[in-house]
Amino acid sequence: MARPPAYPAELRERAVRMVAEIRPNYPTEWAAMKAVAAKLGIGAAETVRTWVRRSEIDAGQRPGTTTAEAPRELSGCGRRSLSCDAPMRS
Repeated sequence: MARPPAYPAELRERAVRMVAEIRPNYPTEWAAMKAVAAKLGIGAAETVRTWVRRSEIDAGQRPGTTTAEAPRELSGCGRRSLSCDAPMRS
């Protein structure tokens, strides 16, 4: 069973919106993400970065697997399973 997210969805959405809103006030997107993390009491700016990137993927602004597509990729015949007996590829 998956564990619940550490931060509520509302906080994640707010952080993503805040980064977009304050980005022009900072020299880099990373600086804006760090500021948002500090303002909202989020432990690491990297957390905010992953939320922003996920939002961009879901909106079609960045290539990648959307949140809606992710469960389909993990299910079905194409799923690979790793066992302790399987040889490691290098």
